[in-house]
Amino acid sequence: MQKTKRNKVIEEKVDITKEYTIVDAIELLKESSKVNFVETLDCAMRLGVDPRHADQMIRGTVSLPNGTGKNVKVLVIAKEAKAEEALEAGADFAGLDEYLEKIKGGWADVDVIIAAPDTMAELGKLGRMLGPKGLMPNPKSGTVTMDVAKAVMEVKAGKIEFRVEKAGIIHSSLGKLNFDTDKLVENVETFINTLIKMRPSSVKGQYVKSVFLSSTMGPGLKISKEELAN
Repeated sequence: MQKTKRNKVIEEKVDITKEYTIVDAIELLKESSKVNFVETLDCAMRLGVDPRHADQMIRGTVSLPNGTGKNVKVLVIAKEAKAEEALEAGADFAGLDEYLEKIKGGWADVDVIIAAPDTMAELGKLGRMLGPKGLMPNPKSGTVTMDVAKAVMEVKAGKIEFRVEKAGIIHSSLGKLNFDTDKLVENVETFINTLIKMRPSSVKGQYVKSVFLSSTMGPGLKISKEELAN
């Protein structure tokens, strides 16, 4: 198979067998980006956990200090007064019966759904439709709350949700490659530190197995153990 010009550039600049500092990895991903759109910086952390055990199911949220660079579409399921609060706080859509019907019809053109607690009885009936899409609100992620305005503002400002997969890996997007390097570094360090603090007491041995940074179309670069130790 013939190599593309982009692949040749990546091969010349990148050594995928090497370990990098966070700064060097981000700079290298920026330099080797040769596509005609702004790529996203992605992070994959492999943890020494077994998600089959409830106490090792790593799940939570983190507010990235410099946001994600993405225009997050937010739907708030709430009754009239709360729906109004949500719209004033920046929600893209807010309401109750109208949006429950739209979801039943297959509509899901949003990134996050926030719900007031008194709507969950109805919204819960749509779990089979929303769950597989990662859209079902959950109190643990702060998406079931009476303070819908605050939840909307947090999500819009860069609050993201993460959850460990079966293989013990957590994937997250941590900003756009056109962010200043120091802002991306801050986002990455915030994300990694959040997960390190969530280490379950039942985990023995190495908790953080590996961390890779990559871009949408770029290679995965391994972060050095020395960097993670710091």
